[in-house]
Amino acid sequence: MSNRPDAAVIGTGPNGLAAAVTLARAGLRVELHEQADTIGGGLRTQPLFASDVTHDICAAVHPMAAASAFFREFDLAARGVRLIQPDIAYAHPLSRGRAVAAHRSLERTAQELGPDRERWLRLMAPLVARSSGVVDLVLSGQRGMPDDTAAALHLIPRVLAHAARRSPLRTEEATALLTGVAAHSVGKLPSLASSAVGLLLGHLAHSTGWPLPEGGSARIAQAMADDIIAHGGTLHTGHRVTDLREFDGVPLVFCDTSAKGLLAIAGDRLPAGYRRSLERFRYGPGAAKVDFLVSGPIPWTNPVVGRAGTVHLGGSQAEMRRTETATARGRPGERPFVLVVDPAVTDPGRANADGRRPVWAYAHVPAGDPRNPVDMVRRHIEHYAPGFGDTIIAERGVAAAELESYNPNYVGGDIGSGAMTLRQSLLRPAPRWDPYRTPLAGVYLCSASTPPGPSVHGMSGYLAARSALRREHHLAPPPLGPVGARLRDMTS
Repeated sequence: MSNRPDAAVIGTGPNGLAAAVTLARAGLRVELHEQADTIGGGLRTQPLFASDVTHDICAAVHPMAAASAFFREFDLAARGVRLIQPDIAYAHPLSRGRAVAAHRSLERTAQELGPDRERWLRLMAPLVARSSGVVDLVLSGQRGMPDDTAAALHLIPRVLAHAARRSPLRTEEATALLTGVAAHSVGKLPSLASSAVGLLLGHLAHSTGWPLPEGGSARIAQAMADDIIAHGGTLHTGHRVTDLREFDGVPLVFCDTSAKGLLAIAGDRLPAGYRRSLERFRYGPGAAKVDFLVSGPIPWTNPVVGRAGTVHLGGSQAEMRRTETATARGRPGERPFVLVVDPAVTDPGRANADGRRPVWAYAHVPAGDPRNPVDMVRRHIEHYAPGFGDTIIAERGVAAAELESYNPNYVGGDIGSGAMTLRQSLLRPAPRWDPYRTPLAGVYLCSASTPPGPSVHGMSGYLAARSALRREHHLAPPPLGPVGARLRDMTS
């Protein structure tokens, strides 16, 4: 028997792992290759300053891991991964000590919005009622008719209205609450893509939530790796792939790489037209990361903010629109949009016995921004939490320009592996009906540079693997949950 695997996966981010889970469960011999010393891509957790305090190196909060079709079927809870829900999914401090919060309860959130109570309910309630259908529509890759047409009929008019600045919301609190979520698209505000992101993530606060994995994001990656190994797969770390020729003779190769990364390892083997499409693929603004080790909870002026799993620092809707649009156009500012997470608020075990705890922050900055973000992020937090600087024991900043060195998929610091424009939401990275299959025989792209794009949902890898199983092996996708696996094993 040949020592070559049936499939090789380059990169072990959530999409590479999802592809490998799907292939291994279909009975293929799978090998994964990771250039770093640890698996996970954006799902890494490690100590930075103290051995007993761990920090999430990239993603920290995972609404999509609680909602996507891949993870719903994979069933993290059955694999010992506890997704902990904060009391408040996300909060948004405003001027003069005011703040607004998205509770798990839709009714409570709406009640606190005062004059916008009924408008928030009309906006969100139909989406919450059909949450799985809304999520599956957005994360489907948008090929073919939606499974839940009612969900599409609720979502699409709302996206169009918000993109056209026809939001029904009127108060500063409500507009800021929704715009802060839309800013997760990391680009111009408003836009069709940002409106879709805002409504998707915004309604999830009231359905499956914005959870944090107990113990850190690496728990998700490890659960997926354990399943791959249990089904005969192997993982190789510390191995950087520089040329696809390394896998000549392997029937299937999956690249959990950016479009730029695929160009680098495939070179002139790609047809000229497809290569030009990859070269024209646009990347979005960057993210600059800051990690703090602190002595206690963040001293927010408004204590409501201290109960939130995620905090958005951006000011009013008008301020966020100006800041995010300027950032997308390459104009740096001193008050960028910042996301802040104090994981121990939701998962108290993330603080050590002395009360020291991690604080996680991302600032949206222009692509390739070389600035160390520590000072501007610290100042931004202190604007809403005076005295925060006095709690800092240690700090580390990673400029957007440096993120690509950490992970080549983050081109110029773009953690989404491609700008989230309308065109690139549908046609990433090239205009093809099957965006995962490349023109090279047996070679598939399965990263966030393919639909449905960024976030820890596993769907790009899952959909790429499904495409390959249908095309190359005429197989239906295998069951992914523990019960389904046992049923398959009993009948095999």
